Amino acid sequence: MSDIDLNLQIWRQKKSDSPGAFETYALDKISTEMSFLEMLDVLNEKLTKQGLDPVAFDHDCREGICGMCGTVVNGVAHGPEKEVTLCQLHMRNFKDGDTLVIEPFRSRAFPIRKDLLIDRSAFDRIIQSGGYVSVNTGGTPDGNAIPIPAQTAELAMDAAACIGCGACVASCPNGAAMLFTSAKVSQLCLLPQGQTERKQRALDMVATMDKEGFGNCTNERECEAVCPKSISIRNIARLNREYLMAALSEG
Repeated sequence: MSDIDLNLQIWRQKKSDSPGAFETYALDKISTEMSFLEMLDVLNEKLTKQGLDPVAFDHDCREGICGMCGTVVNGVAHGPEKEVTLCQLHMRNFKDGDTLVIEPFRSRAFPIRKDLLIDRSAFDRIIQSGGYVSVNTGGTPDGNAIPIPAQTAELAMDAAACIGCGACVASCPNGAAMLFTSAKVSQLCLLPQGQTERKQRALDMVATMDKEGFGNCTNERECEAVCPKSISIRNIARLNREYLMAALSEG
C-alpha cells in the first residue's frame, strides 16, 4: 500500500441554469487502495471541514451494479481502466503528482443538475416507452417451460447486462443513445417472451430516444470502447433491423 498526492480540476456548477467552471483542489496522501469515489469522499470531508460546499456526485451501490456513478476523468468516461464503473476504479491506476480533470457526462439529453450530478431520466423514459413484456404473471413459471437455444439466451443476457450508466452517450461524439436503446430492445426481442410487443417496442423506443434529443449513431464505436459491461455494437445492428422490419410492416 502506498499514498499519492493529486491535483484535481473538478467541474463546479451550482444548478442547471448556472454557469459552471473548473476549480482546482490539492489532495495529499491518498491511499492507492481507495476507489475513485472514496477519494471524492475524502475531498468532500476536507471541503466540509473548511466550511465549503462539497462536490455533488451520483452513487448508490458502489459495486458496479446500479449505473448511478459516472464522470469523465481526463477525457475518458469512467476513467482509464477498461470494463469498470467509476466506483470500481481504484487510485492505484494513477501516479503521484497526477492532475485529474473530472467533469460530468455531457449531453443535451443529460442536463447537469449540480457539479458532477446529471439527470439520466431520459433513459427511464426510453424504458417506459417499450422496455417491458405484457404477460399474465400468476405463479412462478418453470424455468425450462419454454426451450431457448443456449446461444440465444447468452446473447439476451449479454444485452441485459447494460446498467444504463450513460457512458456510451458521454463518449459518443454525437451524443447517441443507440447502444443503450439497442441493448434494451435486444434483450427482449431475442426471447420468446418479448415477441408480443416486438415491432411496436422498436418503433416506440427509437421514437422516444429521438424525442429526448440524443444524437444519431455514425459507427464511431466510442460507446463500445468505454462500456463497463462490454455491450457490443452488434446490438445496434440488431436494433436497426428490428426498426426497419417494424416500419415496413406498419407501412
